[in-house]
Amino acid sequence: MSVLDKFAARDHVALAKIITAVEDRRDGYQDLLAQLYSRSGTAWRIGITGPPGAGKSTLVFRLAELLARLGKTLGIIAVDPTSPFTGGALLGDRIRMQELSTNPNIFIRSMATRGSTGGLAEATRDTTLVLDAFGMEVILIETVGVGQVELDIARACDSVVVVFVPESGDAVQAMKAGLMEIADVFCLNKADREGAERLIVELRSVLGLRKKTTPWEHPIVSTQAVNNKGITELWVAIARHHEYRQSRAPLNHLREKRIADDLQTIIKNKVDRCTQAALDASDLYRRKITEIAEGRTNPYAAATALLQELADTLADK
Repeated sequence: MSVLDKFAARDHVALAKIITAVEDRRDGYQDLLAQLYSRSGTAWRIGITGPPGAGKSTLVFRLAELLARLGKTLGIIAVDPTSPFTGGALLGDRIRMQELSTNPNIFIRSMATRGSTGGLAEATRDTTLVLDAFGMEVILIETVGVGQVELDIARACDSVVVVFVPESGDAVQAMKAGLMEIADVFCLNKADREGAERLIVELRSVLGLRKKTTPWEHPIVSTQAVNNKGITELWVAIARHHEYRQSRAPLNHLREKRIADDLQTIIKNKVDRCTQAALDASDLYRRKITEIAEGRTNPYAAATALLQELADTLADK
């Protein structure tokens, strides 16, 4: 049997091999994704993000336990900082979740950011497609939690949970960091610690001041993931958001929006790679760097000239 045949038979080893090929951007990976694309489009993608130390990994572990009891098929992507020694992902998340690894309905993958901004590795979106095509009903994506605007996860997911802890500080500062803007559900983890009630009051105050663009009332759920408290309530809040999205727009509309986002990302990545390859091969590029350094031109004029060269090169092809 080929790897694709084994994949179709729900073989986890074949799934792992295909994800590795996608993550490493091996030759032919786009053709592989193209073959799998028609099988995707049904998974529910849930992003879990928030500042470092908020307990996101433990929350994902507890949610996975709950979903396993509910009989859901589940893919977990834990986006880790890149190891400075191996270039791969730090496997702390998989170590913590190894209790789940024997469940045939759960597949866990740690991925390295590899310098990618926004908390998601570039290959994460493609990996969700592979898990979707494999037949996973739910995909949990846990981000690095860099505390910056993580718009990529908002585009990649159907529901986004932003996790705070009492020590997170002023909720207004969190909003400035951008996390407030992408949340569908707020989770106050480690809610047994001092300052939890104060932070909930601040969050509600900030939410009340924000200009409402949808009738969705953002829930704030208190949890203690270590003690397995509040996990069911968190899942209910996430499920309510899923129902809300489906009630607000037909499934075809939601799928078309995701397709548009996917298409824009694919085009952007292709243009970036094409542009980088053209610059690497361009004598004009190196000359312009020297001219800028010597004060004979400026980056804006140089960029215009280089874009023209790129356009001419593409036209000749």
